[in-house]
Amino acid sequence: MDTRNPSAPSRAQARTAGKNHPHAGGLVHENARHTERFTVIGNHLAQHPELSLVARGLALYIQSLPSGASVDIKTLASRFPEGRDRIAAALRDLEAHGYLRRTRERLPGGRIVTRTVSCNRPGHRGRTGEDQAPGPPKKRQPAPRKKVLPVVPQPAYPAPALIQRAIELLATLRRHDPRLLLSATDTEHLAPGVAAWLERDLTPTDVRDALTA
Repeated sequence: MDTRNPSAPSRAQARTAGKNHPHAGGLVHENARHTERFTVIGNHLAQHPELSLVARGLALYIQSLPSGASVDIKTLASRFPEGRDRIAAALRDLEAHGYLRRTRERLPGGRIVTRTVSCNRPGHRGRTGEDQAPGPPKKRQPAPRKKVLPVVPQPAYPAPALIQRAIELLATLRRHDPRLLLSATDTEHLAPGVAAWLERDLTPTDVRDALTA
């Protein structure tokens, strides 16, 4: 009598199924992308070989908090069931591995408080006060339009001494009219035109009067 189960897969079929599903029986991730209220955690913390699950979970919780939140032992012990001793030990471990920096500071009124800095990447100093979840992207500001400078006459013989006299004259215009505070770019552009006037035997006073009229 044949007792074989006709519905059971053959060995060849089982090997083929194993190839098509190499992770069968193991972990399978079902991930959905977060768009708000999320925290980015590095695998160096999530899979840290020396930190306990309590320490890693506590670090994750602290990194998810906004700046200014209380993370002292009393506050954390009232939030989690692990108790003060285990939380204190976890904080010390995180501090030893660089995920926390704690300093004692005296306030102007004389009260001493503990300042805690959470480091999401030990050894990489970033700006303090940054929350993990990114906000909406900033609108890109349009690039400022390039200033169009007027066309100026050019001297027939642009001697360095003549150009320097023109630059010095332009630099004194603001004494006569505060609106004529010229930038270095403006001065460099206008100097040849002033030099062309000086080249025509106009006096500096004549040029200044023409520019400030």
